[in-house]
Amino acid sequence: MTLALAQLEIDSGDVAGNRARAVDAVEAAANRGADLVALPEIFTVGYFAFDSYAEHAEPLDGKTVKKLQAVAAKHDIGVLAGSIVEDLEASSNAGFETPAESGYANASVFIDTDGTSQGVYRKHHLFGYDSAEQDLLTSGESLATVAFGNFTVGMTTCYDLRFPELYRRLVDKGVSLILVPSAWPYPRVEHWKLLPRARAVENLCYVATINGSGTFDDATLVGRSTVYDPWGTAVARLDEEPGIVTTQIEHTEVQQRRTEFPALEDRRY
Repeated sequence: MTLALAQLEIDSGDVAGNRARAVDAVEAAANRGADLVALPEIFTVGYFAFDSYAEHAEPLDGKTVKKLQAVAAKHDIGVLAGSIVEDLEASSNAGFETPAESGYANASVFIDTDGTSQGVYRKHHLFGYDSAEQDLLTSGESLATVAFGNFTVGMTTCYDLRFPELYRRLVDKGVSLILVPSAWPYPRVEHWKLLPRARAVENLCYVATINGSGTFDDATLVGRSTVYDPWGTAVARLDEEPGIVTTQIEHTEVQQRRTEFPALEDRRY
């Protein structure tokens, strides 16, 4: 399977432009032969634009998801629309199961090649260090997985990388690929390189981190979106600038590594 990571330029003052860049990136990934493309965390508003969350929140069947569903179906490509600021009340009114009747969540939507939404992940661990995220958003409760091609795909988001128990739960659900939309800023570059690599090594699966690119009032994103294989080797990566990277990943690689080095079988609970 060919996986693409779309490291988008995110402008907190241009939601329509951010949405258009996301659609363009999906089309560009499809033209490169990608089967699946993943987008960064809160790519519509910009993670650090906390004052704009309420104004630009939308349901899971809102404008952003609908546009991405349409382009996915047009190009026969899977899309991780990860993530948007979700209006939980509007989603619940549209028939979606939500963790609360009102408020907002940091939600990623997995869209299949026919344009249907197959899974939703709402960020579990909300950042509390010098951030308004915990004050503004509701934590997710469910841990969805999606069958795509020969992979079982799991989703987490950014700060979740610091909590390895979440990834063990995904392993117990049979995941072979974990997608991690993020808005990871300077100065924590070394953490950004270490944590997803550790999650790949300890769980013997692919981990793909999809960061944004851009500078906000008090933060600059590090970029460096990367695909790590089950051995922890970076098989595709970008630098700080916006761009798209593609790489071939094989589900048999996960099976082979877990057979050759069956560390997961030695877990004690």
